Amino acid sequence: MSINDYINQINQGNCIEVLRNFEADIIDLTVTSPPYDDLRNYKGFVFPFEDIAKELYRVTKPGGVVVWVVADATIEGSETGTSFKQALYFKEIGFNLHDTMIFRKRNPIPQIYRKRYNNEFEFMFVFSKGVVKTHNPIMIDCLHAGLELNGTTYKNYSKNEQSRVQIAKPVKAKKISGNIWEYVVGKKLEDQEAKGHPAPFPCDLVRDHIFSWTNVGDIVLDPMCGSGTTCKVASELDRKYIGIDISHEYCELARERIKIVESQMRISLPGKN
Repeated sequence: MSINDYINQINQGNCIEVLRNFEADIIDLTVTSPPYDDLRNYKGFVFPFEDIAKELYRVTKPGGVVVWVVADATIEGSETGTSFKQALYFKEIGFNLHDTMIFRKRNPIPQIYRKRYNNEFEFMFVFSKGVVKTHNPIMIDCLHAGLELNGTTYKNYSKNEQSRVQIAKPVKAKKISGNIWEYVVGKKLEDQEAKGHPAPFPCDLVRDHIFSWTNVGDIVLDPMCGSGTTCKVASELDRKYIGIDISHEYCELARERIKIVESQMRISLPGKN
């Protein structure tokens, strides 16, 4: 089978077996969230992490990116550290750890006090196969746009001797966003479509990553697509998508969500009823 048989489809099956049908160096971006530790109930399906990671490396294009959204369970008073182990394994098989980003939840679920602070975030490890090919940075407003900040200095982070220089120019209007991204979880209508899945991530999170690391027409993969958020957003943004999930129930949920997007897009096109 050709990769074209899987593009713009939700494919039910074991993701390792499906990925092995793909040519090497074919995927521009993967955005996925694995069933980490025992925090999620995925109907008893197994999760062979190492095999999945190796296949992701094989199918990712040079310059392509994998966004791995993950967190750790707390067992017997200690966080497992599984997320860090996975990040190190990705590096071991050849990926660069391009960035360690944070997905901060504006509305985290309150937890029973366990002599620790309430957990408000998950990791978003951004791995690249070599040097990143595409980066469309998200820009945000500068706090002091247009002001002359006399005396403000900026550090020179060169490989050699570091120094500070004074900048007296007006502050720019925009700057590149930081790597801590905040989202409300499960409140927006587009996110509530995924309520049949135990742990969908926000559409806005996927939207920001697809915008950042791909261009129109690129191929976006989610090998554990669950409710289909990655595929739905990729379709919205005029990217090709490939979704894979072993659960028939979740595949049907993903297909229904994408149907909604495609019908809305047809209505919005000129000359379409």
